[in-house]
Amino acid sequence: MKREILITSDGSTTIHLPDWNEQYHSKHGAIQEAYHVFIRAGLDKVQQEITTIAQPNLSILEIGFGTGLNAFITFLEAQKNKHILNYIGVEAYPVNAEEIQKLNYVAELHATNFQSIFDAMHQVSWDEKHQISDTFSLLKRKQFFEDIEDTNTFDLIYFDAFGATNQPELWTEAIFLKMYEALKGEGVLVTYSAKGSVRRAMQAVGFVVERLPGPPGKREMLRAIKKE
Repeated sequence: MKREILITSDGSTTIHLPDWNEQYHSKHGAIQEAYHVFIRAGLDKVQQEITTIAQPNLSILEIGFGTGLNAFITFLEAQKNKHILNYIGVEAYPVNAEEIQKLNYVAELHATNFQSIFDAMHQVSWDEKHQISDTFSLLKRKQFFEDIEDTNTFDLIYFDAFGATNQPELWTEAIFLKMYEALKGEGVLVTYSAKGSVRRAMQAVGFVVERLPGPPGKREMLRAIKKE
């Protein structure tokens, strides 16, 4: 499948799949979307619930590791807050090294001091846990989403799969049941999608779902919480 590097509206890059008319991140702003959906609606929400813990230890699952943008931004947030983050990124089809070199996230995030961290995220081996920094560990799992079998493991899930138009099998009750089971009680799942069918699939497996204002270019997004 043909793949192109696209500059999005906020100046940050993404990978565009013209045959699917699909991008790894929003064409309205890759970095803006990542912060809005995954950090502000996800990580910040979880961190607000644990303010009584001196140095909380959080586990995050990303569905669609892709370009590593969400992981890198999460690392930057961990640097600010000194929280210990265990990050697991699941990806069946890893992005190749040539494409990674064309992404401009480090420059656009004014994070040149952490260029080596971004590089390490892509260079470390798959299916092994690596200590990227004192506060951030990374385990990249080369795995299909339907093969996830984690139970009561994660505080937060970034659900960043390709859209339901091209991969409807990734947005089903069966997949969201796996996500529900993978979360701890009161765990949070966030996604850029706001489709009614996605919301209903989440609710069918037990999630309490809320619609939130979406990132630039999208009216709404979804946040789901595992209530026990």
